[in-house]
Amino acid sequence: MRVFVTGATGFIGTRVVRELLAHGHEVTGLCRSEDKARSLAALGAAAYRGSLEQPDSLRAGAAQADAVIHTAFDHDFAHFAANCEKDYRAIHALGSALAGSDRPLLITSGTGMGSPGAGLPAREDVLNLDHPNPRLASERAGQELLDAGVAVSVVRLPQVHDTTRQGLVSPWIQMARARGVCAYVGDGRNRWPAAHVQDVARLYRLALEHRMPGARYHAVAEQGIAACDIARVLGERLDLPVISIAAADAPDYFGWLAAFVAMDLPASSEWTRRTLGWDTSGPGLLDDLERLELQADAA
Repeated sequence: MRVFVTGATGFIGTRVVRELLAHGHEVTGLCRSEDKARSLAALGAAAYRGSLEQPDSLRAGAAQADAVIHTAFDHDFAHFAANCEKDYRAIHALGSALAGSDRPLLITSGTGMGSPGAGLPAREDVLNLDHPNPRLASERAGQELLDAGVAVSVVRLPQVHDTTRQGLVSPWIQMARARGVCAYVGDGRNRWPAAHVQDVARLYRLALEHRMPGARYHAVAEQGIAACDIARVLGERLDLPVISIAAADAPDYFGWLAAFVAMDLPASSEWTRRTLGWDTSGPGLLDDLERLELQADAA
């Protein structure tokens, strides 16, 4: 297939591009600059200039493709709600180019959107349209397009990691280094799911090739890792003391991350694995944190 990939030069998108090319697909990646275009060319992909802030560029790029994978997202979490609404508009722009066809659109969300509550693992068959997380906007856009006949499916992400980046754990690391202590909230037994970035990239390809409109896939290798265990490994790797702080003190330490860091977010991928034949082979989150690549200038 000729696949249009947004976020094609990002942490996840770059791996998705490589995975698609390795399995015989043609890829055009959305990018902002000539430098990014050259990096796509080095991978063997074509470049299409545009951005999330330019809906016409999204429509035009999608119109030329047999399928679309949308991995781009503005990760400025200080403006998280606004960026979720921007993603809502981007998804509608991409979907408008595919209307009236069976060309698949694979969008991205978070595993929390599948939470049934009561501490139970998030599941693929759950979509709570009253969920308070602003990222719901992405799935709301996807559902609206699906209802209009667009072949939309969703990949829900946990903490996606390697030894250089680890989702929301990466800003946690920055905060720990800046404050000289690695903190978690309460007893730290709240859980975060995770998956290695290469396993996630393979899931995107399998989901695209499966062509199952309305499906929601969980890119989850580890169902839930306790926050206190994450903090313990970070403390060892960063050579910092590890402490528990009260929930009331979390905003002072974590800033914007306080809204996420105490959440209990276990997630299952049982249906995804069974449906796609997806298996995971990458290292676990704690393994990657033990081999964390630290930047000297970040100390």
